[in-house]
Amino acid sequence: MDLETARRIFASDRFATELTGVEITSLGGHSAECSLTLGNQHLNARGVAMGGVLFTLADFAAAVAANGDEAGDELHWVSLDATIHYLAPAAGTSLTAVCTALKHGRTTALYQTEVFCNGRRSAIVETTMVRI
Repeated sequence: MDLETARRIFASDRFATELTGVEITSLGGHSAECSLTLGNQHLNARGVAMGGVLFTLADFAAAVAANGDEAGDELHWVSLDATIHYLAPAAGTSLTAVCTALKHGRTTALYQTEVFCNGRRSAIVETTMVRI
């Protein structure tokens, strides 16, 4: 799937794309990069990005990475479970998620996503994907 096809298909994930503002910036080779510009709606009471925003960005990036090398318009890979490790407060203007496959098998896959805030690593997420 090329970048424009991925953007068209994943536009249907309205929570991530419309409400949160996630954009797909690159994909290929069982990897993807997604980003968003932080606004007031993303901040918690301490003035940094809410943990759920980082998780949404990472979950979306994993879905794009796992499905990005599939032929056609169908999405075959979904998250089975995920673990997030918050490393530093996401205080800044933008978030970027870089997701790569650690193992991509026939029916299951393991992806790791690093979430950066203005270039500083804020979280690491490990996601197990399953083919449906």
